[in-house]
Amino acid sequence: CLNLFQQGAALIMSARTFTDFTTRATFEIKKCDLFLLDEGPATQVVLTRDEGLQYYRTMQVMRRMELKADQLYKQKMIRGFCHLYDGQEACAVGLEASINLSDHLITAYRVHGYTYTRGGTVKEIMAELTGRRGGIAKGKGGSMHMYCKTFYGGNGIIGAQVPLGAGVALACNYLGNNELCVCLYGDGAYLSNILVYIQQGQIFETYNMAALWKLPVIFVCENNRYAMGTSVERAAASTDYYKRGEFIPGLRVDGMDVLCVREATRFAADHCRSGKGPILMELQTYRYHGHSMSDPGLSYRTREEIREVRSKSDPIAMLKDHMLSHNMASVEELKGIDVEVRKEIEDAAQFATTDPEPPLEELCNHIFYNEPPFEVRGTNLWTKLKSLS
Repeated sequence: CLNLFQQGAALIMSARTFTDFTTRATFEIKKCDLFLLDEGPATQVVLTRDEGLQYYRTMQVMRRMELKADQLYKQKMIRGFCHLYDGQEACAVGLEASINLSDHLITAYRVHGYTYTRGGTVKEIMAELTGRRGGIAKGKGGSMHMYCKTFYGGNGIIGAQVPLGAGVALACNYLGNNELCVCLYGDGAYLSNILVYIQQGQIFETYNMAALWKLPVIFVCENNRYAMGTSVERAAASTDYYKRGEFIPGLRVDGMDVLCVREATRFAADHCRSGKGPILMELQTYRYHGHSMSDPGLSYRTREEIREVRSKSDPIAMLKDHMLSHNMASVEELKGIDVEVRKEIEDAAQFATTDPEPPLEELCNHIFYNEPPFEVRGTNLWTKLKSLS
């Protein structure tokens, strides 16, 4: 009886405090470092309760989705490449909070979070990871190649998405639709250490064309401090990536704070839409996993370093602290969101491990858009497959 009484009292207390939540609060955020700019994003920002709850839930979905992907990979349910995004959630959520779904976005191979924010469902993403028919690319893309209407997917060739993104921005300019393209790449796009560290020339060529033509593109370097395994300090003579545009204005942003990323993106989007041309943002962030699932991530950094970032700068914990300290939510309410998210992820994982794999006949479908069916040679001269749009 006492236990029931305590539960009832807790519910009454929760209901009473629910009506007293702060609906909006003002926060002081970290100032951005500026390059070729007289003024930068606001440092005093307003967050509403609805926005905070939305950001919190989205980041929790992304975090839990990546942790489940880690588990499925270790169970050999996900094969091939798999690059996880946990730790960097504030970048995706902050960016999306200040642009429109009609704007365009292209990124590299750490792609799962952006597929979700661009409109993909958790079920579609998880099923794509396991190569199932219900995946967002019908099970043929895997971890690196996912797409939505205004999302041009992950790209496995390091830095290749940068000129592609500028091309999308050129189309926005040509059509005069007041849309822009967010073009994301990591510090490893400058510093590819698959064989040897090199400077990616295509990025700087793209900067040049974008500046000449005043393209509405936000170049975003998600600097998570390590390329495939070498720290930026060991690999780059200058780690001021926000200045690498040389003749393009730049911002260096705290990429672990969703409000900092949101305000910087708002500033950058206004810059592009006003016809001033491209702008470059460096988001200083951190990945908790290794570069990919084949990298334990501990040979070039310590467990203590990862623990310190988690304890001091975790993007979800920072937002949670903001909301609780300003009475914008209760602990119970946020725990309720956590429970909902876990169930959504578990249901998606169940679907992703039971949905059928695509049949061989579908292998060559969708090579071209809106084309008549045509034959494609299979793995030998005698095998013929058909491609349907």
